[in-house]
Amino acid sequence: MTSSGAVPDRALAPLYGPHLTFWRQRIFQQTAMAVPSPTSKDDLRHEALRARRDYAHSLAPATREALEEALAEIVLPHLLTARIVGGYHPMRDEISPLPLLARLGEGQRPALPWFVERDSRMLFRDGPAIERGPWGLLQPSAEAPAAAPDVLIVPLVLADRFGTRIGRGQGHYDRALAHLREAGPIFTIGIGWELQIADVPLPADAWDVPLDALATPGEWVDCRRMHETRA
Repeated sequence: MTSSGAVPDRALAPLYGPHLTFWRQRIFQQTAMAVPSPTSKDDLRHEALRARRDYAHSLAPATREALEEALAEIVLPHLLTARIVGGYHPMRDEISPLPLLARLGEGQRPALPWFVERDSRMLFRDGPAIERGPWGLLQPSAEAPAAAPDVLIVPLVLADRFGTRIGRGQGHYDRALAHLREAGPIFTIGIGWELQIADVPLPADAWDVPLDALATPGEWVDCRRMHETRA
């Protein structure tokens, strides 16, 4: 792993404890011992959500703030040509992209997910998130301008270094990305805590489109280079 050097050692220390080694051992065992089955992603998702919850709850507020600022430091240099950056309003256990979105440069603007109903396609509107949406999360006003991000920050449940992502299983990002790509290319960045990056390949379905990059508070992973290496 390559550290950004943007966070004091005391802030990054929780990332490297015994629980991280244990978690990666669990991921290796689950992915290496069985041929992917219809329930393999569900098992991994369940375990990853539990690990994410426990890890996030273990962080002191100041440590969590420092880690999220470190994430922003790592991602911002890769957004220099972006016009509209799609993010999300984080749930309690998710790493927050809000410090990153708050530091976008001149001529750039953030956009956030917006839903009409739970089953409707995820759209994007200019922030801030000020109204309660159908999922109980804050989202932009229905009157806010619609947006079509050219860079999309995607929350992770779990991902591998080739960009294979396991989300919450509802397909919102898959459908949104398919729609956005009809208008032009879009660069996707999955973000998460360090323990959400698996060191071994995750099961992927034929329709899964890998993320272009991954970022944590201590690392940037160019998944496109990983594809070239594997090829």
